[in-house]
Amino acid sequence: MLAFLGLQDINQLIDQTVPSSIRNNRDLEVGPALSETEALAKLKAMASKNKLYQNHIGMGYHGTLTPHVLLRNILENPGWHTQYTPYQAEIAQGRLESLLNYQTMVADITGLPVANASLLDEATAAAEAMSMCFNIARRKKKSFFVSELVHPQTIDLVKTRAEGFGVEVIVGDHKTYDVAANKDLCGTLIQYPATDGSIDDYEPFIAASKSAGAKVVMATDLLALTTLKSLG
Repeated sequence: MLAFLGLQDINQLIDQTVPSSIRNNRDLEVGPALSETEALAKLKAMASKNKLYQNHIGMGYHGTLTPHVLLRNILENPGWHTQYTPYQAEIAQGRLESLLNYQTMVADITGLPVANASLLDEATAAAEAMSMCFNIARRKKKSFFVSELVHPQTIDLVKTRAEGFGVEVIVGDHKTYDVAANKDLCGTLIQYPATDGSIDDYEPFIAASKSAGAKVVMATDLLALTTLKSLG
């Protein structure tokens, strides 16, 4: 590659491609090397300075409780991740079984006939759902409605993904938005519970969306669905 570019060495390549304004020519001030025990002790001392407060930010960032039986038998159980390499059939079978269990649980909780085994975060999953609505409409309907009660990070990611498809993202109040008036609508996205923790009855909006030929996407919290009316 260097010969093709007419350069002598890798340093000459870096000089021509990496601006000097962002390069650091001095050694990093990281201090002397530490043993593993020393490093863990130092990190523990640093972490002990953190102050834990109650979280009231909402927006999907809820406190969670992990039962010790799960912590001990799954998350802290090395049998799940050390016996096999990812390429061995045994771990592939175990992963398949755990994903099937997860899919079954999600289908039960949501009250829907089908569930995938997605490992996407919520915002990315919502963007994928928007893309699916667009494709189902054969890319002919180029607008997508998002309720203003959806998490802000989700709205931002949906907008970013939609830009590449040329899809217009309309953010507004699902209670007042006239779905039937937009003949170019491929889908709608609502949040249940909403980003502020409120719980709305979405049935009228869902019925209006379906009658207008738009697919409905619901971002939800699985644990909340153990108490609330299921999506199905």
